[in-house]
Amino acid sequence: MEINEKMMELVAALRRSNLHIATCESLTAGLFAAHVASIAHASQVLKGGIIAYQNEVKEQIVGVPAALIKQHGVVSSACVKAMAKAVKERFRCEIGISFSGNAGPDCLEGKPVGCVYMGIALHEECFAYELQLKGSRNAIREQCVRIGCEEVLKLIKRAA
Repeated sequence: MEINEKMMELVAALRRSNLHIATCESLTAGLFAAHVASIAHASQVLKGGIIAYQNEVKEQIVGVPAALIKQHGVVSSACVKAMAKAVKERFRCEIGISFSGNAGPDCLEGKPVGCVYMGIALHEECFAYELQLKGSRNAIREQCVRIGCEEVLKLIKRAA
């Protein structure tokens, strides 16, 4: 199933469940939010997003503690969980999703190209996913969006 079909399913599921989502995106640089926004009725479920590409934005705008970044790095489960929780709270919604990782071309924080972390905060729970993806920078980013969409759908169905 292609990304747009999955996004249509996600927007419909969010609407049915009366849930709202916000994004905090590093390596995806707003791609997840853009895909959601491409679907009719997205304005009923997408609260907004933050592109936190650089560490200072993660710290100063999102509110990820500098000590957390220093200890775990930005390519980590701890960082994406903090990002997902923060964006959910900042936008006052039920779901926050975040992405941080290495789309290449070089090793980052000792992590290989394709090492990606995704965080999803849903109500009071928060989950981190470690992914090892392959392909070009844009292929890795697109895979993040598809997997993020799939995982949010699973969590919504589980919570229903």
